[in-house]
Amino acid sequence: MNRRAFLISSAGSAAGMMLLPKLSFAAEGRIDWYTGADSNILDFWTNIVKPAFEATHAGVKLNLVDAGDNSGIQAIAERAIAAMQTQTDPQADYFEHADPRLPLGAIEAGLYVNMKEAGLANYAKVNPLAIDSDYSLPYRGSQVLLAYDTAKLSPADAPKTWDALVSWIKANPGQFVYNRPDKGGSGGNFVRRAIHQANGLDPKAFRVDNYTESFGNEALGKAWDLLKDIAPSLYDNGAYSSGNTQSIQLLAQGVVTMTPVWSDQVLQAIDNGVLPETTGIVQLQDLALCGNFSRAVVLANGRNRDAALALANFVLTEEIQSAILTELGGFPGVSWDYVSPELREKFADIIPASIPTFPAGAWETAVNDGWYRNVAPNINRQQ
Repeated sequence: MNRRAFLISSAGSAAGMMLLPKLSFAAEGRIDWYTGADSNILDFWTNIVKPAFEATHAGVKLNLVDAGDNSGIQAIAERAIAAMQTQTDPQADYFEHADPRLPLGAIEAGLYVNMKEAGLANYAKVNPLAIDSDYSLPYRGSQVLLAYDTAKLSPADAPKTWDALVSWIKANPGQFVYNRPDKGGSGGNFVRRAIHQANGLDPKAFRVDNYTESFGNEALGKAWDLLKDIAPSLYDNGAYSSGNTQSIQLLAQGVVTMTPVWSDQVLQAIDNGVLPETTGIVQLQDLALCGNFSRAVVLANGRNRDAALALANFVLTEEIQSAILTELGGFPGVSWDYVSPELREKFADIIPASIPTFPAGAWETAVNDGWYRNVAPNINRQQ
């Protein structure tokens, strides 16, 4: 989700700069690549993409760096903007996922390459529905679903609307859990689904540039009421898991019957035997839970920009797009016409008709802070 790009406040950004990895200056032929995503994404790049790319691009090496989280990505981007002004090395070439609108003014400053005009041979294969900006490249997708234990809940009875879900939660106290919104996108996007529910089911009402304190307090306040209403019926009388993985673990252990999950993580959990093959997956039909495509950006002032563009083109090949489905459990950034018929049939249930989104930026801070203050005031945010 993560897969999921979040902007932090200027104060937080300064703190993020303090936490940046200590790097040497960029080496010729070395792509300095960063991610703020979960460990499964770093593992995918380490085990799948890196060896395949380096085998077909002699003399080019991928330097994979974990930025910690998306605040780390933003801090590196701010460092790169400063490097533009001083004409120095930004020590960064490629962000695995980032919003090119962030930091604010980054596009106008010329920080990111225009991917549409970069001459990528595979750009025409990109799913048009996934394109959010000419300055980013959608290469993998994921969406939050509801996973459930079919031994306790029949697929025919699985809730398919928000109201039906709330009714089920209240009728089955202790059997639903979601994680704290700042600890993982599955719970975070469950919270955002409540925000959409409380504001006319209109994702377009929220944009990265339209947050104000008054609008935020009004729009989010209505969602806090919905979430406080179901809190007593949640797992352990109102407990919240510590992240995406713990939610899946609670489901696997039979502690809960249903939980929000990322599509890629739940498919991997089923494939690896963490969850049984009988695990049910359902999406709300009145308005789906949030998801998005992870969109890569290439820094225009990166020392190895051309090699980074070759990497951007490479991740759109059938080899990598197929691996996103089979190894990562995500869905492709290219149109499904460019996926083999066998894989299209196998993964038909996760082909999205639409993916509601929610902006990062100031909204992210307001959602996280507001949730702790209003929905879970007794939880220590630092634990």
